Amino acid sequence: MIEKKQKKIALLGSTGSIGTQSLEVCKDRGFAVTALAANRNVKLLEQQAREFLPQLVCIYDESLYTDMKAVLADTNIKVVSGMEGLLEAAAGTDADTTLNSVVGMIGLRPTLAAIAAGKDIALANKETLVTGGKLVAKAVQEKGVHLYPVDSEHSAIFQCLQGNDCRQVKKIILTASGGPFFGMTREQLKDKTAADALKHPNWDMGAKITIDSASLMNKGLEFIEAAWLFDKTADEIDIVVQRESVIHSAVEYVDHAVIAQLGVPDMKIPIQYALTYPERYPCSCEALSLFDYPQLHFARADEETFTCLKACKESFRRGGVAPTYVNGANEAAVALFLQDKIKFLQIGDLVNLALEQAKKIEHPTLQDILDADKAARELVYQAVR
Repeated sequence: MIEKKQKKIALLGSTGSIGTQSLEVCKDRGFAVTALAANRNVKLLEQQAREFLPQLVCIYDESLYTDMKAVLADTNIKVVSGMEGLLEAAAGTDADTTLNSVVGMIGLRPTLAAIAAGKDIALANKETLVTGGKLVAKAVQEKGVHLYPVDSEHSAIFQCLQGNDCRQVKKIILTASGGPFFGMTREQLKDKTAADALKHPNWDMGAKITIDSASLMNKGLEFIEAAWLFDKTADEIDIVVQRESVIHSAVEYVDHAVIAQLGVPDMKIPIQYALTYPERYPCSCEALSLFDYPQLHFARADEETFTCLKACKESFRRGGVAPTYVNGANEAAVALFLQDKIKFLQIGDLVNLALEQAKKIEHPTLQDILDADKAARELVYQAVR
């Protein structure tokens, strides 16, 4: 009997919500962790490093490099920082798979670096495909690596496609929780605070993605990500609000049969599937009991009130760097909202402003994408001065 080789994981964003749950999965499955990367949380990153003993640790905030180096001085773990350090964490160890769960646009370059190094990708950083979908798709094909979705919705679609002919898919049904402001009017939303927006009804997530869920920006980004992951046009993807977050997404086939994936709202399920595909194993999460959900509620997404979603869909149709402008403006606007410098509805206004001013570049290079991201952020800062 041939013994299976121990799987090795490089984890980017290890101190965030997805990252900490990913480490629980690695521990449950006995995977080795070869690299850990985090933004600023020195204390938690040190604890993780001492437990999992990676070859390398990256603290992205360069001002914290000395502190990180000091707390791990008694170990043999290499400590790096900044973007160059993040690229090394993504591609510079003997990991089989790089799990990218960093937040925001900074995830694109590490994903490309890991692909170039021949690593399989478990992707929880949706901005990678939103901004660089064409570049990433080309790189994956050229290097012959695999890209597995970690987002619960995209994992659900991936699971619903197993054993079926993708050419027989009529459409993808992407579900959304609707967030904490579901059903509200623009008048009701005008004075909502960051504290209000952070009260997600179903999921426990980081601040940025929770705000994005409240504005439906997150679903807009996932719409673009789904199009790249599953090679679909905008017209082949529907968005349905499923308030309980039990149906994670579905696929409709040409014969009108709809296959859906259900489960409790727990990210360990999609994380584990991305890391163990095609095998399934017991998961340390709660089992779904349908008796706990005697009613499931569905609704259309309100794109007129939550204008970020509409902007994302339009940016995908326009292509080029339009999605990058939309994403960059949103990242800047959400940061300002969390600092109480703008109102909630201004997030959508700024995202749409960026969309209208996006440059038209049909086949953007990586540098074009980085420049577009910078331009979108500067546009936001200038608009709120």
